[in-house]
Amino acid sequence: MLPGQGAEGSKVAFQPDSAANPTLVFPDWPAPPGVIALVSTRIGGVSKPPFDSFNLALHVNDDPSDVLANRALLQEFLEPGLHLQWLQQVHGTQVIGATADGLTKTGDAVFIDQPGLAGVVMTADCLPVFFVARDGHSAAVAHAGWRGLLDGVLERTLETFTVAPSEVLCWMGPAIGPCHFEVGAEVLDAFLAASHDDDQRREIRESAFKAASSPGKYHADLYSLARLRLQRHGVTDIHGGGLCTFCDADRFYSYRRDRDTGRMASVIGIKRFS
Repeated sequence: MLPGQGAEGSKVAFQPDSAANPTLVFPDWPAPPGVIALVSTRIGGVSKPPFDSFNLALHVNDDPSDVLANRALLQEFLEPGLHLQWLQQVHGTQVIGATADGLTKTGDAVFIDQPGLAGVVMTADCLPVFFVARDGHSAAVAHAGWRGLLDGVLERTLETFTVAPSEVLCWMGPAIGPCHFEVGAEVLDAFLAASHDDDQRREIRESAFKAASSPGKYHADLYSLARLRLQRHGVTDIHGGGLCTFCDADRFYSYRRDRDTGRMASVIGIKRFS
């Protein structure tokens, strides 16, 4: 029996409660009705080690039949008929408009403005950022590693909305925390160089980078970097952060921890209007 089914195979209506359903993490944010948002964990699928067990990525050398079975299971957790827009991610800034054609497209963010569609990004340390307009008519999800954050993937995603940034809510999903994300000085220097003024540079130094024990190394905070970028561009309602993929090996994949590993899916969509 699939976790998304009842005793006779009928679909169960899953409630947004991660404790009751450990296969999924649900954003804790005041999203408007009609918006579907969740993050898968590594729990509850069919993939074998080292991808055990709910790997949703086809590019990590997992058995494709297992991945497709896991994707079918993911669909069970969603509204029937919801079309998923999958991506081939390249650590860039391109935002793809979701379609129902079933084709995988190259990009690092998905924008949704039609009911019955959803966007998916996959991560195993990078930061998934969810967006939704307060009126519930548009939504997006972005894949943001440090390169994407630096190059502006969150800003490009915001630009796809027709409402003002102050009318957009954001939630930051599981990502590698500053406790384990060690980078070289060149990463700090790149963010400082991209800043527009001394205030931005001071904020980055104070909140997003802390000196590590190794000379020339820093602990980088993806959550803080994303929050600073979003706030600078007018987003005032930002939630989430603090779920570290590296620390929580029971629930999350982490590329930096395990190298050979799977990927979680972050999904946001708009239900069909009744």
